[in-house]
Amino acid sequence: MSDTNNPYGGSQYGGGSYGGQSYGGGTSVSYGGSPAAPAPAAAAPVAAASAPAPVGDVIVDTTTAGFTRDVLEESRIRPVLVDFWAPWCGPCKQLTPVIEKVVNDAGGAVRLAKMNIDDHPSIPGQLGIQSIPAVIAFVDGRPVDGFMGAVPESQVREFVEKLAGPPGADQAAEIEAVLSEAEGLLAAGQVQEAAQLYGAVLQADQENAKAAAGMMQCLIALGETARASQMLASLPEEMVNDPAIQAVKTKLEQIEEARKLGDPVALEQAISANPDDHEARMNLAKILNVQGEREAAAEHLLTIMRKDRTFDEDGARRQLLQFFEVWGPKDPATISARRRLSSILFS
Repeated sequence: MSDTNNPYGGSQYGGGSYGGQSYGGGTSVSYGGSPAAPAPAAAAPVAAASAPAPVGDVIVDTTTAGFTRDVLEESRIRPVLVDFWAPWCGPCKQLTPVIEKVVNDAGGAVRLAKMNIDDHPSIPGQLGIQSIPAVIAFVDGRPVDGFMGAVPESQVREFVEKLAGPPGADQAAEIEAVLSEAEGLLAAGQVQEAAQLYGAVLQADQENAKAAAGMMQCLIALGETARASQMLASLPEEMVNDPAIQAVKTKLEQIEEARKLGDPVALEQAISANPDDHEARMNLAKILNVQGEREAAAEHLLTIMRKDRTFDEDGARRQLLQFFEVWGPKDPATISARRRLSSILFS
């Protein structure tokens, strides 16, 4: 991930990185003297079954010899649209840029294979194609749907979405899976591996708040809080308001505050000398929190609550709730401390 394309920092965290007939209405040009043949009957819509191919592989020119490879075999991975055209066909020239745009917008969920019928007449002859432009969709090695004529972009887009789903649906699911894996790696202490996955998501979607928050969490875990703060400052306002980003923002504020609270050893000595030194206990809890000792931090705050709910106007409870915000609701420390907090509040 380069600084040129990614506003979130250096490249070391970048990763390798979302029935019936159809339905013309447009103009077609006959060849062979016969009326236009109906499109093949459609099967149920089929979504792409694998990750999108590279953009350069999305649109190809196919031949009679290459039809099996380019269309039939490829259609077992994702839907393939075959555009039968000829250089002399005016409506073909109108349809080509439209269908190429829609296919490119689909992000690899479908492929377009273009076949010049003048150079390769046998395949369209076998399929009964009698007017062009004609577009036939193949899924699992067989034709399932099609249309004829230079139809408008909205109709082409509807046709593609019926086959492969809305654009970006597959990528969105893949991104969620990668984010889940990265979260698990980060929780397991595999920070570099998690950062690589978060970086890959940011390459695909620079405004993904979960990935940005995860990347900043990785930077914090690696001790690079200054870079995390710089990344936070570079985010657009609408991202900063996301709860995941807000949690990281709070964590950075806690780290900065903890740096000013003194020596934890001295605070522990002060508490040993006077167990009711709630200010020292509160400061120690804040330091332990940023050191990752969540259970110990929670215990100190719960102790203050048991001893004196009025201290700092119930400040121990408010601080503990702020910890929960950063830790997340599923963190074991949150679950344990929340249960104990309830027993204090409702006893």
